[in-house]
Amino acid sequence: MFSETKRGKVITETFPQANRIEKDTSITGDIVSATDIRIDGRVEGNIKSSGRIVIGKDGIINGKIECVNADIEGRFTGELNVAEQLSLKTSAFIQGEVVAGKLSVEPGATFNASCTMKGGDVKLLEEEKSGQGKSGKTA
Repeated sequence: MFSETKRGKVITETFPQANRIEKDTSITGDIVSATDIRIDGRVEGNIKSSGRIVIGKDGIINGKIECVNADIEGRFTGELNVAEQLSLKTSAFIQGEVVAGKLSVEPGATFNASCTMKGGDVKLLEEEKSGQGKSGKTA
């Protein structure tokens, strides 16, 4: 009915594997990837991904990250730019500057960063009171 080759090929195409930097691996330099990246080692440099970046419990990154989504359990120091969802797990340690579409922080995570949230219609309180918001409507 189905051969092993066909089944393996379908699974590979349906679920592409993420790039992995394993524990006890250290990289100095920039990384650019069109797919997801999981980091359990150490990176000194910039990382850019068109997918998700996962920093495992043993992962340590010093530099700049640009990605669509990020899940962080390890340590990050630097500039973090996440287009959509940033999730900080209990063991996460973040220090630096963060720009994210959405932010999720579990209790116990350390977040020592300036944070800017993307998107949304931000109105100043004075504009809202005077009716000068974008819609011109008052609540």
